[in-house]
Amino acid sequence: MTIKRRTFLKRTLATSTVAMAAGAGVLVPRAVLAVWPETAFSASDVSGAITGVVGSDATSDSDQINIKAPDIAENGAVVPVTVTTGLSNVESIAIVASENPTPLTSNFILGSGAEGFVSTRIKMAKTSDVIAVVKANGNLYSMKKEVKVTIGGCGG
Repeated sequence: MTIKRRTFLKRTLATSTVAMAAGAGVLVPRAVLAVWPETAFSASDVSGAITGVVGSDATSDSDQINIKAPDIAENGAVVPVTVTTGLSNVESIAIVASENPTPLTSNFILGSGAEGFVSTRIKMAKTSDVIAVVKANGNLYSMKKEVKVTIGGCGG
């Protein structure tokens, strides 16, 4: 297949333009860069992880949070978890596995007007509670569900 000279020149010019823009920093997604809460992800206990990510570990239980996860996970390396909530003005949803060496598995910061829904896959070292911490209307709410792990995913 031969490329016509004009098509080749158009593609070369377009690629060069994009490369120059990226090199000059014009295409850097400044508003989308993730914030890394280092203290939360390096905490070795549940309280430290929750405090590190949302500023406090004073949560109240809420029946408006639903955790969908398997009762028994055959492989702890890939455990599907879905968190939904009927709470309004959800700001963030964090997922914690209480028996992991580093309990905080994920934290999602939601935009205003976003639906209280996240779905991900986490690693679990062994059988433990999966805890969802939802920040909504400036308050912290939580719900937990025990997941039994037959083969650990965090090196176990």
